[in-house]
Amino acid sequence: MITAAVFDTKPYDREALEQASVDRGIEWRFLEFRLTPDTVPAAKNARAVCVFDNDQVNRPCLELLAKQGVELVALRATGFNNIDVQSARDFKLTVTRVPVYSPYAVAEHAAALLLTLNRKIHRAFNRVRELNFSLHGLVGFDLHGKTAGIIGTGKIGRVAAQILRGFGMRVLAYDPHPNHEWSRPIGVEYADDVRVLLQNSDVVSLHTPLTPETRYIIRGETIQLMKHGCVLLNVSRGGLVDTRALIDALKSGRIAGVGLDVYEEEEGVFFEDLSGGVLQDDELARLLTFPNVLITSHQAFLTREALAEIARTTVANISALAGQRSFVEGSVVT
Repeated sequence: MITAAVFDTKPYDREALEQASVDRGIEWRFLEFRLTPDTVPAAKNARAVCVFDNDQVNRPCLELLAKQGVELVALRATGFNNIDVQSARDFKLTVTRVPVYSPYAVAEHAAALLLTLNRKIHRAFNRVRELNFSLHGLVGFDLHGKTAGIIGTGKIGRVAAQILRGFGMRVLAYDPHPNHEWSRPIGVEYADDVRVLLQNSDVVSLHTPLTPETRYIIRGETIQLMKHGCVLLNVSRGGLVDTRALIDALKSGRIAGVGLDVYEEEEGVFFEDLSGGVLQDDELARLLTFPNVLITSHQAFLTREALAEIARTTVANISALAGQRSFVEGSVVT
């Protein structure tokens, strides 16, 4: 029997993990609070910890986990920018992730944000519930014939591009490693430089991991290259966008609309119910005042299919500690 401590657990995590682990010899310890150096003692006697995007898996935390006998940090997500990978190696901890779950879930959410934002569905919904049937201020634009820029053409970016092509949009893509075998048959064009993409796109959608090279890929300098009145979507990582520069661009009208499922300072805010208090993040509070900003709380992954695949991969990696099977291909970070 392998004991695994699951931090930052939500009801849907528990349900999916329990369903995926029937007869797999895992004893779950579900914890609703996040993993930090202060909460490490909750993982006592566990061989594995299971974490999510907002857990603080830094060097002090990893050192304490290793001292407690933890062998595996199983991340139930794809991106691992919140984990100090080098420290994990130093303390001989194995780190695994979910290399792919459902690119359709995230790409479809990006499309949902775009459609809702463009056609003012969220505003219309609230109006009608108050018996206000006026159409004033609800004018959108046809996606057909417009240009969408996709930054990052991994699995999610490719699905997003195909969805937007289905609307009749021209799709420009940028990726350091272009995939022409995929792009040519469906009519997606690669730009040689991200600046060319920004200058020519009516809609810019971010689908790239957060790395030192991509941090603040959308900042004051690059925003000035974007078409006046463009729409920005981010369903990847909050750190791709400089929030202060984004607010300035919204105030000036340079950017006409923003759809965000992620935010650079979302830790302790997203996934939580703060409705009874005062939001302490001034920049997020400012973003929420704009009528042309649509924010969801990191829910792009939240489909039945994605949750089932995340749980399946996570359970398989934890089960590998028993030596009866290998880690899932592509999931090992350290």
